Amino acid sequence: MKRRAIVFTAEKTAELVVEELSEDLSAGQVLVKTEYTVVSGGTERAVLMASENSPASFPARLGYCGVGRILAIGDGVLGFKTGDRVLVYHGTHADYNIVDQSKLTLVEDEKIDSLEAAFVVIGTMGLGGVRKLEVELGESAMVMGLGLLGMFAVQFLARSGADPVIAADLNPARRALALRLGADYALDPSAEGFKEEVMRLTHGKGVNACVEVTGVSAAMSQALECASYMGRISLLGCTRVSDCAVDYYQKVHRPGVKLIGAHNFVRPKVESYPHHWTHHDDCRAILGLLSAKKIEILPMVSRVVKPEDAPTVYRELCENKEFPMGTVFDWRTI
Repeated sequence: MKRRAIVFTAEKTAELVVEELSEDLSAGQVLVKTEYTVVSGGTERAVLMASENSPASFPARLGYCGVGRILAIGDGVLGFKTGDRVLVYHGTHADYNIVDQSKLTLVEDEKIDSLEAAFVVIGTMGLGGVRKLEVELGESAMVMGLGLLGMFAVQFLARSGADPVIAADLNPARRALALRLGADYALDPSAEGFKEEVMRLTHGKGVNACVEVTGVSAAMSQALECASYMGRISLLGCTRVSDCAVDYYQKVHRPGVKLIGAHNFVRPKVESYPHHWTHHDDCRAILGLLSAKKIEILPMVSRVVKPEDAPTVYRELCENKEFPMGTVFDWRTI
C-alpha cells in the first residue's frame, strides 16, 4: 500500500513523501490509520538542525505522539481489535503506521476528542518529570519553560497540591495561559529581580520542587539559584549544550539540592511503583483526568495544519524560536 509520510531528508529540510508500506504484519504488530500527530518542537528541531547530543543522520522519521484507529492486527495481538482508537507511541508523522502492540494505549472514552488524545503521549513526559520530584501537599513548585511539557507540568503540579505553583517563561502569552491552567504566579525570568520575586513568593525559602523544561543552561543556573535548602530539580528539558558554568559546591553540594534526570526513557517498562510509573499507566492516568475534566489540553493547541504544509512548518521550526507550541498535523482526509 502507499502511505504519505513526513521525512527529514537533510539538515533543515522536511518533505512529504509517498512511499510503499507493506501490509504484511508480523506477530504482535498492528496497522493504524492516523488521525493526528503532534510536533514535539524541542526534539524535532534538535534532530532537524543536527544539534549536539542528537542523532545527526538523515533521512529521519519522527512523530512520537499521535492517535489513530486500528485497521488490521497481526497474530498474537491481545487486548486490541480493529476499529479501536489508540494512542501511538513512537510512530511517525504518516497517514499509516505499523507498530508493535507494546506502543499502543487504548482510548476507551469516546467523549475524549482525538485532538486532545493526540497530546497524551507527550503529556506523559511532563507527568513523569513531576512524579520524580515527589511533591508533597503544600510544597512550593516552579516550572521553567512553558512549552507543551511545561504546560502539562503546571497542571500536574497544581493537581498534586503544590503551593504556590510558579510558572516562568519569556513569552507573555504563554505566561497568561499558564495562569489559566493552574499556575498561581507567572514570571518573566529575564526581568530584573526574578530571583528576589521567587524568594518573596516562597517566604524567603526558595522553591522546593522545580521542573526545568527549557533545556537551556542559563535557565538551569536560575533554577539552582531559586532552589530551597534540600530542594529538587527535575531535568525534563534536554539540555543538549552545557555552556554555562555552575558552582556545584555552592548551588548543589552545600544546600543539598537534588538534580533528577527525567528523560522519558528512564521509567519502568513493566510495573509502576511510587513516583515512577510506566508509560502506559501514565497514559491511562492522563486519559482519566481528561475524562473527569480535571486537566485541559485544547487551550494548548496553537494550530492544526495539513501534512502538505510540512516543509513550511519545519522551516519555521528551524528559524523561529517562538514556534507555535501546539502544532498538530491532521491526517484524517489526506
